[in-house]
Amino acid sequence: MPDLLLEFLSEEIPARMQARAADDLKKLVTERLVAAGLVYEGAKAFATPRRLALSVHGVLAHQPDLKEERKGPKVGAPEQAIAGFLRAAGLKSIDEAKVQPDKKGDFYVALIEKAGKPALDVITEMMPEIVRSFPWPKSMRWGSGKLTWVRPLHSIIATFGPETEEPDIVAFSVDGVTAGNETRGHRFMAPASFKVRRFADYVASLEKAKVMLDPARRADTIRADAKNLAFAQGFELVEDEGLLAEVAGLVEWPVTLMGSFDKAFLAIPGEVIRATIRTNQKCFVLRDPQTAKLVNKFILVANIEASDGGKAIVAGNERVIRARLSDAKFFYDTDLKTKLEGRLPKFDGIVFHEELGTQAERIARIVALAKELAPLVKADPKKAARAAQLCKTDLLTDVVGEFPELQGLMGKYYAEAQGEDEAVAHACEDHYKPKGPDDLVPGDPVSIAVALADKIDTLVGFWAIDERPTGSKDPYALRRAALGVIRIILDNTLRLSLESIIFKELGGREVHRAMPEENWPKGHEKLSVIEQGDQLRKIVTAELLDFLADRLKVQLREQGARHDLVDAVFALEGRDDLLLIVRRVEALGKFLDTDDGKNLLAGVKRASNILRIEEKKDGKSYASAPDAKKLTAPEEKALAAAIAAVKKEASAAIAKEDFAAAMSAMAKLRPFVDAFFEKVTVNVDDKALRENRLMLLNEIREATRAVADFSKIEG
Repeated sequence: MPDLLLEFLSEEIPARMQARAADDLKKLVTERLVAAGLVYEGAKAFATPRRLALSVHGVLAHQPDLKEERKGPKVGAPEQAIAGFLRAAGLKSIDEAKVQPDKKGDFYVALIEKAGKPALDVITEMMPEIVRSFPWPKSMRWGSGKLTWVRPLHSIIATFGPETEEPDIVAFSVDGVTAGNETRGHRFMAPASFKVRRFADYVASLEKAKVMLDPARRADTIRADAKNLAFAQGFELVEDEGLLAEVAGLVEWPVTLMGSFDKAFLAIPGEVIRATIRTNQKCFVLRDPQTAKLVNKFILVANIEASDGGKAIVAGNERVIRARLSDAKFFYDTDLKTKLEGRLPKFDGIVFHEELGTQAERIARIVALAKELAPLVKADPKKAARAAQLCKTDLLTDVVGEFPELQGLMGKYYAEAQGEDEAVAHACEDHYKPKGPDDLVPGDPVSIAVALADKIDTLVGFWAIDERPTGSKDPYALRRAALGVIRIILDNTLRLSLESIIFKELGGREVHRAMPEENWPKGHEKLSVIEQGDQLRKIVTAELLDFLADRLKVQLREQGARHDLVDAVFALEGRDDLLLIVRRVEALGKFLDTDDGKNLLAGVKRASNILRIEEKKDGKSYASAPDAKKLTAPEEKALAAAIAAVKKEASAAIAKEDFAAAMSAMAKLRPFVDAFFEKVTVNVDDKALRENRLMLLNEIREATRAVADFSKIEG
């Protein structure tokens, strides 16, 4: 079967666009092929700084013939309708159509047979449109042409044919660039053009012309060569996957070289050195494997095998890095001259949010909340307040201004330099954590207090002004803040009443939002202004707790918890103690894995289903306690006694937060529930007896609600 080879050679494609462009090329071409009936065996796309390439192998050589029945108007329809049908179906007269009976009458049906085209013709037709509509994030026009491409397009390879034959050229032209079978290799080391036939010799020819087509192979080569070069000198490469992917997109023929810088610069924090070298020169740093500290060496990746072995390239990079590190050292030394608290007055003039005040006001709120949270997380209130006061000050330093990704970390270094307590210094760094799902969670009590205060203040503030995430939009990273609160609480096994914390925090600020009438409780208009304010804060608190609950659900599901068990626990009252919720879900999951748990679940669901049906039919609730005098059958008497005993035992276990024991107590209901449904008929003719038995079924449902809402559980 034939293979298709495409290549678009242009000026340099930005590294950040290459992977997406390769995926887009593959998607555009393969979707058009499939839509045209040209299925294929496989496809793979590649990108280098100068070229996009695609290989599609095992393509059908010819479109399949198309046979289609097109239904027309009813027999006896007006001539105008019939004429339109003939035109659309390509028929000369109505005699060429057949009549097909239908339950609504007889209709004309045209049998359209369309011969498939050769695949080469189909590909030739579709390629110009693919090129013109290619979805570059940013594109340009050049010269007098109208084609837009990421950079000026020089040539196109487009060949199609089987392995055993000379492939055909897909003959098309776009804005003066005509497809052919010629390309060029490395810009400097092999600029001459050469012809290719199909993918295998295309890759081999590029290799000879000093071009590695596969970006994954370029990355692997860079990583291996850099590690080997570092190891040979007794050093260790500081790996950086993001930088590696970027550098692999900057070179077609990677050549790793080692450079050095003045040891005096090692007095700067290692993260600053790394950020400087990474950001400005796209180079990797090295460390001493014994001490894990940076050394005054770096790895650069050239795009050429230089005649002097790379000496000039290394010297050029060393010169630039020396200048950049001199700037970084100046910034760092300058920052050290001003104490962190000396920067606080500047926050008075910096607006955090137009409805939430200045950064100074926000810092004051974080200080107050951190001091309040400190006893709850076993932190020193004075240290928590001090850390909260200083934690944002590094935002005004020169180093963080140059490298924003170092915020927090530089705060720690500056706090240590001015002699702050170690817990305070570490809180300056850790209060931003966790920044993502793979980031570490603060573990020191002072850091925990400040991190929670920072995130809760953000959440409460934006909920107060009704600025919440909508769909995929979350400009203030509120989902991340909520997940941060959840992870800090769970990972540190904290017992916090978020409801009281949020409500109290709302009390210290004005809630700038209009509440829809349906959200207010009845009679709210009779409340005083203060009482209405409290009601509004209760509503906002409930909304924020719902948001946190939704984030916790997502996290638990990602960790493998069954979604129905999560919903069953969340259906209960009291959702502000996150640790308690997680423990309930874990205990419920273990219980339902046992035979007793599965059988009890079946019995409870049966009781719930009967109740739901009968309550709907009768238009009333059977939530009252059953009358013991009306319990006639031995099985219902035994069930009532078992429920009473289990309720007492489960309640005592839950009071001790021993959910495993509560589940064990629930398991004792199983034989009594089984016996009840086996021997007792609920819907008897005696109305009083029937209602009493329905109330007993409700007792089963209510007893199990002590641990979860079993009606939410599947199975």
